[in-house]
Amino acid sequence: MDWGMKNRMAQLIQADGHCLFLPVDHGYFQGPTRKLEEPGKTIEPLLPYADALFITRGVLRSSVDPANTKPIILRVSGGTSMVGKDLANEGITTSMEEAIRLNVAAVGLSIFVGTDYEHESLLNLSKLVDEGEKYGIPVMAVTAVGRELEKRDARFLALASRIAAELGARVVKTYWCQDFEKVVRGCPVPVVMAGGPHVDTELEVFEFVYDGMQKGAIGVNLGRNIWQNDFPVAMIKAIRVIIHQDASPKEAQELYDSIKNEEAR
Repeated sequence: MDWGMKNRMAQLIQADGHCLFLPVDHGYFQGPTRKLEEPGKTIEPLLPYADALFITRGVLRSSVDPANTKPIILRVSGGTSMVGKDLANEGITTSMEEAIRLNVAAVGLSIFVGTDYEHESLLNLSKLVDEGEKYGIPVMAVTAVGRELEKRDARFLALASRIAAELGARVVKTYWCQDFEKVVRGCPVPVVMAGGPHVDTELEVFEFVYDGMQKGAIGVNLGRNIWQNDFPVAMIKAIRVIIHQDASPKEAQELYDSIKNEEAR
């Protein structure tokens, strides 16, 4: 691995081998997502507690202070929307030259295994890896499922994650699921967790994050579970102690409640 690639990976994955990535890229297909209508206001209080931002170039330029930021993972796929025909029909939207201009630590795109556009999305990943390796920029592959949430099981996610690694992704972002250890065991590159199933309480979020970490994930790439919470700073701090201090779900809940109560006064 060349020095530049090693340096960028070290920016993303902290000295303890773990990471907390904050994705704020949802608008590229959802538009002004709830509590992300003004991305700069959402990002600012959370930035000190994130290890990296996953973001599009437009929001990066318009909403993040270049003098005060964290490493950037640049979302470079898109071309579809929630009102379009098929979310899986993505292409590469941002060049590697643009990523270099923006001084990013990594680039990320979605792959859609098992859809009508599986072939195209996997070739998009392959082409992006070729470009990334040329310039020392790691690629994070996101095992997207579009609207088909029933695909979030260990067999499917293990398949998609392994394919992403085989094609050269340096990091794989995938959903937490039951038997998550099967997903991690079959993926020879680091795995970060996206959201898990829909849950009703903060404790349930802490529980699936803790479970995933115990089963081999190196961290999380969580957005809505953080910034759609009524107390997002409390939420990111609580998740951070699970990731970087091996706190239990109960300890994370206690921290969340303590910070929430202070903010509510």
